[in-house]
Amino acid sequence: MTIKPTASRIAIPVGDPNGIGPEISLKTVASYSGRDDVVLTLFGPEQVLEFTAEALGLRELLARTHVESTMPVSQGGFSPGKINAQAGAAAIDAATRAIQAAQRGQYDAVVAAPHHETAIAQAGIPFSGYPSLVARVCGQSEDSVFLLLIGGGLQIVHVTLHESVQHALNRLTADLVAEAARAGARALDRLGIQAPRIALMGINPHASEGGIFGAADGSITEPAALRLRAEGFDVTGPTGADVLLATRSHDLYVAIFHDQGHIPIKLLSPQRASAVSIGADVLLSSVGHGSAMDIAGKGVASPRAMIETVAMLANVAAPVNIKDQTT
Repeated sequence: MTIKPTASRIAIPVGDPNGIGPEISLKTVASYSGRDDVVLTLFGPEQVLEFTAEALGLRELLARTHVESTMPVSQGGFSPGKINAQAGAAAIDAATRAIQAAQRGQYDAVVAAPHHETAIAQAGIPFSGYPSLVARVCGQSEDSVFLLLIGGGLQIVHVTLHESVQHALNRLTADLVAEAARAGARALDRLGIQAPRIALMGINPHASEGGIFGAADGSITEPAALRLRAEGFDVTGPTGADVLLATRSHDLYVAIFHDQGHIPIKLLSPQRASAVSIGADVLLSSVGHGSAMDIAGKGVASPRAMIETVAMLANVAAPVNIKDQTT
């Protein structure tokens, strides 16, 4: 019989080497230093972490930290603030290795530092966000892994994500909407919210106003809601997103499109949200901000979002020594 260790084991792939990922990853490790309830492991290019630790005065900390060395970047490829293919490939390699290790049971969760999608595209790697990567690494359909944004007192799961609205509309089904809601409910249960009250946003304004604004909700979101209620879920809607968010009376909101969910979270919790990939055995969260190339290498990036994300997935109290620097 395997006995789960007392401490939560968290893998941290450090993201794009040329962004703020290595910096905030090391600062996060520093914030949890000396704790016995969380064990953090860094996944990233060894020379990048050594350079960053030296710049931050954290060489001794790095020497005490478990590091899984991943794809290196050349001297020309490592240039803080610059976008290039080597850095994009290194970010995906680190994340992939961390997900694989978590899948093998070596870690309880993965907290990924920011990547840069242009750099990944320059590397020729198909990528539409961490949910799709988690799905591919875990051998699942990309439609089975969803993004759950948490911040500002809201939890919002997205049925569709990084794609055009037209493409999203073309592949929307009642099955996909219902599965996103189920995945969100399972994730909240793992995070301590049982039997969540679910609010389903409509596709069209006013959830199509009984068909006046189109037939999409009648054929997609309404059947999904009926199916979920038949399964025992507490579901409101489909209702217009504006009305649902104004009431703030639900535990889980189901957004149909990217902007329906991202805009309220980022208005209420700028630079502080957690972006959790749900629906797979591996629990992965990235932080709700980008790689901040404009301040990369300057030592001023705030690790607050990553520190709080680690605390959330590890189910522990966050450290209090968090500096509110700009990200």
